[in-house]
Amino acid sequence: MSFEVISILALVAAFVIATVFPINLGALSLVAAFVIGSLVLEGSPDDVADGIFAQFPGSLFVILVGVTFLFAIARANGTVDWLVHVAVKGVGGRIALIPWIMFAVTGVLTAFGSVVPAAVAIIAPIGLSFAVRHKINPVLMGLSIINGASAGGFSPISIFGVITNTVVAENDLPGSPLILFLGSLIFNVLLNVVMFFLFGGRKLLGRRAEEGPVGAAEPGATQLAKGGPGAAKATTSGATGASFKEGDHEPVTTLDLNRSLTLVALVGVAVGALGFGLDVGLLAITAAVLLSFLAPKAYKGAVAQVAWPTVLLICGIVTYVNLMQEIGTIDFLGNQVASIGVPLLAALIICYIGAAVSAFASTTGILGALIPLAVPFLLAGEVGAIGLITALAISSSIVDSSPFSTSGALVTANTPDEQRDYVYRRLMRWGFSMVAIGPVVTWLLLVVPGWL
Repeated sequence: MSFEVISILALVAAFVIATVFPINLGALSLVAAFVIGSLVLEGSPDDVADGIFAQFPGSLFVILVGVTFLFAIARANGTVDWLVHVAVKGVGGRIALIPWIMFAVTGVLTAFGSVVPAAVAIIAPIGLSFAVRHKINPVLMGLSIINGASAGGFSPISIFGVITNTVVAENDLPGSPLILFLGSLIFNVLLNVVMFFLFGGRKLLGRRAEEGPVGAAEPGATQLAKGGPGAAKATTSGATGASFKEGDHEPVTTLDLNRSLTLVALVGVAVGALGFGLDVGLLAITAAVLLSFLAPKAYKGAVAQVAWPTVLLICGIVTYVNLMQEIGTIDFLGNQVASIGVPLLAALIICYIGAAVSAFASTTGILGALIPLAVPFLLAGEVGAIGLITALAISSSIVDSSPFSTSGALVTANTPDEQRDYVYRRLMRWGFSMVAIGPVVTWLLLVVPGWL
């Protein structure tokens, strides 16, 4: 049995163990990375350790920590409450429109060039605060943001779009940036409509913010403003209005000095990440530290609000999947596909590989790696290049809702503690359902007809 097959079986075993026993999947994945890395990587023990640590997603770690650190402060001093108040007022209090506004805003950001994780990192904490305040299912809100990011992610000037179109051009394949963009946009809009009604959107229709709570909360939607078992950990008190203790608090509708400075910090992070391409995680940590200088005693509890178990889970499994890529497991799968003599079946399998791997790893890396693997039979003309590339792009991006992908991880990490397990499990189910359903649907629509 090859090491490539063993590495796949080890990943499956880690999932089974984490499902049966209350053991953090990230910790299990790091153990698997240690065992497989020791067997496969060459050199001294130090060299092996360096090879394993080289696969650790340092950038993702900093993004998760930095964003949750900054927004812990923003929640504590009431800045997020104020943003929620202003946005709801802007849509006339129509609760059902809020997830769609988050979808549209995130889509516009990625369509105009924002890196998907940066856009999601900026919008997710705000959107989830809307969900908490107005009893919207946090999964509905989180998926609206992620789907919006994917919807705009393949515009001709977006990161995904540029990478995909460049790989196509470098391999002398026929391409259509417009079809790629519109295909992703339309698919994600329709997907979000389905998701909206699956996760309680129908109950939001006709509701207005000024009506207050209506009936029972949606599954996973905690009544934070009531101070009960699921009460918010962000209450306003003291000179800065910052606290991380349980308790009642009135909705914040005005800005004070600390909220104004926090708002400036949030805008600065957005401008730096979206306008100048600076790392959103490092920007967020910098902003959080600067705000902490203003009230070190009041904000000292912010670091404890970082979603550390989620950080371990996500970074552990991404480390292992990156190691799988390093030792050639993904290339191994690609070569197996290339040996298939039925082009349509090979096209479907490539879409499934893209979806499965992207659910745990970088969508950008998958797009750059799998399109070249499809070049031989695409050049033969038996499968439409534009159709397959568009199907692969959609299949690889809609699974970003997985909690093991950066976007899904950000949504999970920014969910309140008492809802986090619910959101994690629902995103995992949804993400894996996209792995199962997305490739075959896009294959049937874009590849089998042969019209692209």
